[in-house]
Amino acid sequence: MSDTQETVLVAGGGIGGLAAALALVRRGYRVRVFEQAPEIGEIGAGMQLGPNAFHALDALGVGELARSRAVFTDFMVMHDAVDGAQVGRILTDERFRQRFGNPYAVIHRVDVHTALLEGAVATGRVDFQTSTRIERVEQDEAGVTVIDQRGQRLRGAALIAADGVKSVVRAQYVNDPARVTGHVVYRAVVDRAEFPEDLRWNAASLWAGPKCHLVHYPLRGGEQYNVVVTFHSRQPEAWGVTEGSKAEVQSYFQGIVPMARQLIDLPRSWKRWATADRDPIGTWSFGRATLLGDAAHPTTQYMAQGACMALEDAVTLGEALRVHPDDWTKAFDLYQRSRVARTARIVLSGREMGRIYHAEGVERLVRNQLWKGRSQERFHDALEWLYGWNVSNCLTQPGDPS
Repeated sequence: MSDTQETVLVAGGGIGGLAAALALVRRGYRVRVFEQAPEIGEIGAGMQLGPNAFHALDALGVGELARSRAVFTDFMVMHDAVDGAQVGRILTDERFRQRFGNPYAVIHRVDVHTALLEGAVATGRVDFQTSTRIERVEQDEAGVTVIDQRGQRLRGAALIAADGVKSVVRAQYVNDPARVTGHVVYRAVVDRAEFPEDLRWNAASLWAGPKCHLVHYPLRGGEQYNVVVTFHSRQPEAWGVTEGSKAEVQSYFQGIVPMARQLIDLPRSWKRWATADRDPIGTWSFGRATLLGDAAHPTTQYMAQGACMALEDAVTLGEALRVHPDDWTKAFDLYQRSRVARTARIVLSGREMGRIYHAEGVERLVRNQLWKGRSQERFHDALEWLYGWNVSNCLTQPGDPS
């Protein structure tokens, strides 16, 4: 780490932006984070942290802060929501931890964000500017200037655009259309006292139904439970988040076994996400500006890896700057080459997993046979590409020897 007085700009104060700030500080830079909301905070409900995410959090110096707020699961499981049969079960036990070097856990998004924020504040090298929306970027050979909604011009050595799924910076440099899926996600958090005893499993649990699925898992020491339901909307959808309607969500889950269906009757209020992704792109970096997280590779939720990929991005960016200190063009090029194929695989795999989860008719029968009789070792082998990521291999290029 080389100490420098150069300030790097980060657009976005979410998980990706704070992770990027921590990675940059560890390379010796000062960081200025711009957030369009009035406060630095996070919305949402639960999220899943694979071993790869813990490797990233450890590299950013906040792994123990995240662990202290996480629930470490005993297994991941999928059931058929029509007949209740178990489709597949992966133990997240000591063998799993030994294989991948870290555990599997579930956690509230706010708790991950808080860990990153505490870490960033503790460095004393990250400044925050809220109520600021970056609307345009200008560059020259010496640095980057961003212009906010008030016309204020803000200068830095480089710009990391972690400004989310509707990234303004991506719109300026790429301007590609979103792919609205027509899949709607309802999310809520339910207190333990109101959660069914027969579903209080210490597991990331999924019920796969025709054109729908349900997910539940514990949060915050088991005092709360995350509930997520997804369905194919009957109406045209526009990408965004709104308040949910209990009547709407209940109308989509006919023919589901009672054990799973009771989940949709629990929440008193829902947040409704109309989902979208974008086709993967091969170029994220534009001079002294680069994209990170959802700005670079917005994906559907089916791989449970959106935030995990943002954490990986940040660590990889920091490693690229270690290899090419202060050479933003070379560092950004190495960063994107190390990330494009992997994150594209997440986006495309997410689309396919959505199809598998929501299979009906004969496809459902095929889905239910996919993992029958599979050993834990074979599950681990299949997950190696995903959970085997760590700092030591993060700069590996496609085609490099394994």
